[in-house]
Amino acid sequence: MYDYIVIGGGIVGLSTGYALTRRYPQAKILVMEKEDRLAFHQTGHNSGVIHSGIYYKPGSLKARFSKEGGDALRRFCDQHGIAYDMCGKVIVATEAEELPLLENLYARGLQHKLDLELIDAEQLHAIEPHAAGLRAIRVNAAGIVDYKKVAVAFADVIRQRGGDVLLNTEAQRIREGSEGIEVECNNGTYRTHYLINCAGLHCDRIAAMQGLTTGMKIVPFRGEYYELKPEKHGLVKHLIYPVPNPNFPFLGVHFTRMIDGHVHAGPNAVLSLKREGYRKTDFDLRDFMEVMTYPAFWKIAKQNMGEGLKEIVRSFSKAVFVRSLQRLIPEIREDDLIPSANGVRAQALTKDGKLADDFLIVQNERSIHILNAPSPAATASIAIGESISERIPEPKHSIPYAVG
Repeated sequence: MYDYIVIGGGIVGLSTGYALTRRYPQAKILVMEKEDRLAFHQTGHNSGVIHSGIYYKPGSLKARFSKEGGDALRRFCDQHGIAYDMCGKVIVATEAEELPLLENLYARGLQHKLDLELIDAEQLHAIEPHAAGLRAIRVNAAGIVDYKKVAVAFADVIRQRGGDVLLNTEAQRIREGSEGIEVECNNGTYRTHYLINCAGLHCDRIAAMQGLTTGMKIVPFRGEYYELKPEKHGLVKHLIYPVPNPNFPFLGVHFTRMIDGHVHAGPNAVLSLKREGYRKTDFDLRDFMEVMTYPAFWKIAKQNMGEGLKEIVRSFSKAVFVRSLQRLIPEIREDDLIPSANGVRAQALTKDGKLADDFLIVQNERSIHILNAPSPAATASIAIGESISERIPEPKHSIPYAVG
């Protein structure tokens, strides 16, 4: 009998296990992951950016957790010898109609008390000599890290403190009894007093296994990336982003310098026909039908028809993808880019046809379910884990202590 079982070995599940070992050092904890390695899906396919929180609404969990989590993440990396680089980013307005949006974003950054400045074209050129723009925001509180290494370090600490981290362990059925919860897996049955659902792309299905009515469904969006050839890495010094379209829920294609020195360009955002579909040809009938028969999907599709079609065209046409990138760096050519690994974002879509724009956490007496944790969840992972650990009941026979 475990005090806590965490379903999901991505960075949020592992940070939650890590937080529990700190708060309740005598608790018996299990983190289970269905794949043969940790951080395989969203964590292992993200851009590696340490986000500042500039985009998020004041008072939202995203805004709060990204700042708290970013600070905690850097401390954790320092303690565990994980390399990171607070290289900073620029958010660039390339057209006159984007200037008011840039001003609004700058004002929001000031509300968040971020280290940033509004710069002109000449100042932008000094920071990013190959970038083009009318004005930009320079955000110093942004950086890069390898989140897979962070996730593995969380797992190492959990094991060192007596917790269990099991791979190749897939939750297939959940039963509740008078004494607790049973999680039936492909390799056995595990019992717990309290269940924590951090299953990412499958979090809604785990909640349904427990009989919860959540009013949402995960809709997977694939983000496709290119990367610059090594001889073109010099075109990007830091992180270069466009001004986001406020009517579209994704940030637009951008340039990201990775901690290993590679430079990624992207992503777009297209509906994936499989929850773990990293290629255009990936298809799963169950995943596809769940989206197609969900009335809320057609509501959001109608609202975003124009932008959605642009994303699809960009997916199938490298030339169109490159033209989007040329808005930021005019020198970029098709031959400068090679295909890179894609990612899939688990986006919660509520039954009223709205994409959840904040972290979504649902709780009952014996379980807590993290039902929407897209970007900046990796940046915010330690803060999310701490928040979850604060919300759940104390384990039996364990002595809690305050976490500073």
